[in-house]
Amino acid sequence: MKLSLTSKILLAMVAGIALGLLMQLLGSLFPDNPISTFYGVWLAEGLFNMGGQIFVNSLKLLVVPLVFVSLVCGTSSLGENSRMGAIAFRTVGLYVMTTCIAITLALFFANIVNPGDGLALELPGADAFSAKESPPLIDVVVGMFPSNPFAAMVEGNMLQVIVFAILFGVAVSQAGDFGNRVSATFNNFNEVIMKMVNILMNFAPYGVFCLLAKLFFTLDVGALGSLFWYIATLVFVLLFQATFVYGGLVKFVAGLSPLMFFKKMRPALSMGFSTASSNATMPVTMEVAEEKIGIHNSVASFTIPLGATINMDGTAIMQGVATVFIAQIYGIDIGLLGYLTVILTATLASIGTAGVPGVGLITLSMVLQQAGLPVEGVAIILGVDRLLDMIRTAINVSGDAAVSTVVAVKENKLDRELFNRAS
Repeated sequence: MKLSLTSKILLAMVAGIALGLLMQLLGSLFPDNPISTFYGVWLAEGLFNMGGQIFVNSLKLLVVPLVFVSLVCGTSSLGENSRMGAIAFRTVGLYVMTTCIAITLALFFANIVNPGDGLALELPGADAFSAKESPPLIDVVVGMFPSNPFAAMVEGNMLQVIVFAILFGVAVSQAGDFGNRVSATFNNFNEVIMKMVNILMNFAPYGVFCLLAKLFFTLDVGALGSLFWYIATLVFVLLFQATFVYGGLVKFVAGLSPLMFFKKMRPALSMGFSTASSNATMPVTMEVAEEKIGIHNSVASFTIPLGATINMDGTAIMQGVATVFIAQIYGIDIGLLGYLTVILTATLASIGTAGVPGVGLITLSMVLQQAGLPVEGVAIILGVDRLLDMIRTAINVSGDAAVSTVVAVKENKLDRELFNRAS
C-alpha cells in the first residue's frame, strides 16, 4: 500500500515525537548511558537539528519569490476593472473580526476555568526578562509602503512586498500588450516556483521528523505538569476557534463542508505545527489553497500572504488566556474595563507588530502593560510556549485558509468541483 504524502507527514510527526520523548526519558533514567549521550550530542543537537533547520530555511527560501510572483499574477489577471479593493476590504475585515472573536473567547473561557487560581509559581529569570518595545502604530502604517522594494525583499518585509506586488500587478493589467507579455512571463515563473514547492514537499516527512525529534528531546516536560490548566485552557480555546469559528465561516458563509475543508488542509496544518512559522508554511498553504481547496490564484495570492503576515488569532488567544492566568497568579483584578482594553490592544497588536521579530512576546508584553499587569509574568509561560506556539501556528494557518475560502466564494473565484473532489 502506497502512502500519500499527508500520511507520510503525519507518521513522521508521530515518530519524531515518540523518539524525542523516549530518548529524553532514557536520558533522565540513565544519564551516563552511551546511547543517550550519542542521541543528545550527535543526533538531536547535530544531525536532527541540522536537517530541521535546512528544511525550514528551504521553505523560507520560497516565501518572497512565491508571494511576489503569485500576487503579480493574481492582481494582473483581474484586469483593468480590478476587484482588488473589494477583495482587500473583505479580507482585512474578516481577519480583524476573527481576531476579535478569538481574544473574546480566550477571556471568556479563561475566566470560567480560572487556570491561575491558587497557583503560586516562582518566576525563573523574571528579573532578567525585559520586553521588547512595540513600534508606534503610525510607524507600522508608514512602514507598509516601501522606499526600496528590493530591500524589502532582501529583509523579508512581507507587508512591503505585498504592497509593491499589488502596485506592480495593477500596472501590468493596465499596460496593454506590453503588460500581457509581462503577465505571461510571470505566469511562467509562477508555474516554476510551484514546481519547486512540489519538489520540496517530497522531503517534508524527513524535515518534520528531524524538527520534532529534536524539539521533544529538549522539551521541559516538568513545566507541562505545573502549567496544566493554562495549557489545557489555551489548547481548548484554540481548537474551539478552529472548529466553530473557522468551521462556521466555511459552513454558513461559504456554504461548504467544514470536514472536507479541514481534510484538504492537513498538509498545511502539519507543516504549521512542525515549523511553528506561518511564513515558512506559506508555500504549502498556497499550494493547498489553490490545488486542493480550489481558490483562484487572484484571491489566494493576496489573502494567504496577508493572513500569514497579520492574522494571528492563535497569538491573540494566547494573550487572552495568559493575561487572565498571570492576573490570577498575582491576585490582580483588572475588571471589565481592563478586559475591554485587552480585547482592543490584542486585536490592534496582532496587526500592528506583524513584521517585528519576537511578535508573541512583544504583543503579550504590550497587552500586560495596558492591563496594568507585571510584564515579568511572561517568564512563567516561556518554558512551554514553544510547544504551544506550534499549535497556535496551525490554527493561524487554518484561519488564513478559511478566510481565503470565504473571500473566494464571495468573489466567485472558487472551484467547487475541485473542493469536493476526494484527494
